[in-house]
Amino acid sequence: MRFTSVPSSFSPLQAFTLNPLAVAVALASTLGVATVHAQTDGSAAEAPADAQALRRVEVSGKSASTVRQPGDRNDLSLKPTALPGSVQHLSEEDIASTNIGRDISNVFRRVPGVLANNIDQGETGNGFRMRGFATQGTHGADTAVYVDGVPQNVPSSQGGAGHGPVFLEWLVGDLISGIDVVKGPISALYGDQNRAGAVDIRTRDGGAATPSSLGVSVERYGLRRATLVLSNTFGGGSSNGSGNGSNSGSGSASGSSFFGGLPKIDSLLVADLYRNDGYRRDSRTDRDTLFWKLGTRVGDARYSLRFTRYVADFAAAGYLLLPDLEKGLDPRSTQANTPGFGNARRTSLVLNRAPAEGDAGWYGTAYAERFDRTRGITSNATTHTVGVDHRNIFGGRVLQNFRLGEDAAIAVGAEARADRGDASRRIFVNRLPTANYVNAQDLDLLTYGVFAQAQWRPVRDLKLSAGARYDRFDYDIDNLKLPAAATDYRKGVLTPKLGASWSVMPSLELFANVAQGMRSPAAEQISSSGATGPLGASGGVISPVAPSKVRSYDVGFTTAPLAGWTTSGTAYYIQNDDEITGQPDGSFKSVGDTTRKGVELETRWQIAASTSVYASLARILEAKVNNPAANTGAKLSVPSRQFKGGVQHRFALGAGRMTLNADAYYIASIPYYVGTPATQEREMPVYTRYDLRATYDWASMQATLYAVFQPHRYGTEIAYGSAAGLMLSPVPRSTVGASLKVFF
Repeated sequence: MRFTSVPSSFSPLQAFTLNPLAVAVALASTLGVATVHAQTDGSAAEAPADAQALRRVEVSGKSASTVRQPGDRNDLSLKPTALPGSVQHLSEEDIASTNIGRDISNVFRRVPGVLANNIDQGETGNGFRMRGFATQGTHGADTAVYVDGVPQNVPSSQGGAGHGPVFLEWLVGDLISGIDVVKGPISALYGDQNRAGAVDIRTRDGGAATPSSLGVSVERYGLRRATLVLSNTFGGGSSNGSGNGSNSGSGSASGSSFFGGLPKIDSLLVADLYRNDGYRRDSRTDRDTLFWKLGTRVGDARYSLRFTRYVADFAAAGYLLLPDLEKGLDPRSTQANTPGFGNARRTSLVLNRAPAEGDAGWYGTAYAERFDRTRGITSNATTHTVGVDHRNIFGGRVLQNFRLGEDAAIAVGAEARADRGDASRRIFVNRLPTANYVNAQDLDLLTYGVFAQAQWRPVRDLKLSAGARYDRFDYDIDNLKLPAAATDYRKGVLTPKLGASWSVMPSLELFANVAQGMRSPAAEQISSSGATGPLGASGGVISPVAPSKVRSYDVGFTTAPLAGWTTSGTAYYIQNDDEITGQPDGSFKSVGDTTRKGVELETRWQIAASTSVYASLARILEAKVNNPAANTGAKLSVPSRQFKGGVQHRFALGAGRMTLNADAYYIASIPYYVGTPATQEREMPVYTRYDLRATYDWASMQATLYAVFQPHRYGTEIAYGSAAGLMLSPVPRSTVGASLKVFF
């Protein structure tokens, strides 16, 4: 039967239905034995006794500059930081010094102009909003998010929240090697949802790149977490067991990956156990994640294969009305005294290939995933709307990067993604399914495209960049609720990009770009679902809307007026005159007209080797719908003012090192509308957050104490306007936590 909690179709990936942590110990034992065997036969046995300790200390206190420097954009590189735009890089150290706590979205806390958070309703996706985009609220749409080259936005999701949400709950801070936040659609390497920009996340490698560790953490309101990281290198030993390592460092054509006929393989296994009772009563999240990545070098290429299994079950306390809270309602209470519920299961395999040295050469990514997700949203004391996704996802990308002498490069590539399965929302009463559906579709979504990105330095200090993408959407939508609206969909979209960067002097760099980005239409916008009702009903409207494009214009600078002090600024203007909007007859048309304008400033100062400070200001000067529908407001619900700032200080303490972090975050002036019709403008309460963190590294141990303060009453990042008033998810005004990690 379709549209139950059981997948309606079988995928080979469903064979991996094991509990992630159930296999962690077995895998750990296997890898441990393999490592010991390899080291008894190879030169690794000759390593100094303190080699492991040196590796551990280096990584746990790794220092890598994440500050933009004048001239970065002049590089001929595929790195996002070489784009002629605003890009923020987050290193392993940035992530390790951040209070991630309950939400992996917190890794973006220090990025200027970004509002990132989970909505605190279970495993419902990770919002990533910037530059005035909030089309899909807080679930991550309008920003293209990739992990290891795999797109994370899920089109036409019903078990999440609309079209293009991002689900990053499976990520663990310990397995992230770096993140780049690209603002604006300037890069041709990212496709669907690349309107506000893109986020590129890379996972860590095993072996010397990552230390093994065991960490436990606790936090107020019932958070308990344990994370095991096993990093090994095995294979690569001598086939005759002589232990002669004289060839291990040779620069042979084989790339030194094979020694004695056996491949040298780096392995990274991360097993994460997460239990969270939550601040709100009746809320709960249980999550298990298993991540295993193998990597090796063959010739001039680096290959990696990773397996991920993620399992989660949750209950959610829902939203509360601000007027009720102001009258004295307990902020920890549950919406309608009826919690929401849900679960998620993901199993994925990802294969990557990249040049082992430099970035010239060809890259390849292939992936397969089974994606199952259910979410029951509270409607009233007896009713839930239950969204379900059962999807099989397959895809890949190839890219060839050519270096044309010393001053030019061009990258060309192609990618494709197939997404097949069921998506529905069904009405449940007293936790039992009824015959009524909000929508029900059997989806066959094929996306494919080609892209090119070129860089040229006509003179030493000036670089010109140009790129373009052509994406094609071939959809077959079987509308099970309104069969007459079943349809196919065949449309494409071209998005060109152009930019330049100029190193005026060693301490000043200017940049500008103009680019187009796009978002595909949702299946519901193409094949309408009508009013709530049974499967097989009559009626339905087909709307052959085109993908929605934005035009984005950026100008900015980076300057370093003094040693250790850098300042960056960007001004942007974004126009979208074909936004897909609903019509009174149930159809959709590309007639929405929106404008977004803003500025962002950031400064960072390395006061001394042990002390640094940062501050950023983001102002959205305009974010509005120029032709709002009748009886609706014109302003978009985004913060017009945002401030972030912080300090880090390190010092020796006894036999170890203490690292102190303090961060402040402020957002204000977020409009929303209430009433019937929804035209009465209001402003959300101011939200502030203060993070304190103290980490002590000593020998093979790392201990951390942290605290988070959110002092403004009714202040929250998680809110939306409704006819009755502001609906919000209250947050605790203070929380504290502690963690202990042992490296081995």
